[in-house]
Amino acid sequence: MSPLNLLRILAVLIAFALMIGEAWRSWGEARPLAVVWDDMFVAAALAISAVVLTADTSRRRAFFAAAWGTNAGMLYGSFVEKIITPESTIAGNWNADVLTILVGFAFAATCAGTIASILVPRE
Repeated sequence: MSPLNLLRILAVLIAFALMIGEAWRSWGEARPLAVVWDDMFVAAALAISAVVLTADTSRRRAFFAAAWGTNAGMLYGSFVEKIITPESTIAGNWNADVLTILVGFAFAATCAGTIASILVPRE
């Protein structure tokens, strides 16, 4: 399997993990929809970009890299906030420490995905 296809699979897995994790975090917690839906849209863009990259064109590759970068940016703010001000973290249905670790892992993975999406050679 090519490195690009592995990266595409990773993108879909991370995107769905982010969407499911955010849904679980927010379920029954009366969190504002704006802070839930933005995560869903950004994660969906990552999954969609991975699916449309079956044809490796410049535009689709740019969409893929941008989706990775947008997810990394979203997760950066979330992760740093949980580290700097853990008392203000709304963990919802998650344990706050577990949530911080998961968000940190997702942030690291999306940073690596952003770099890889730019550096992986065209097929």
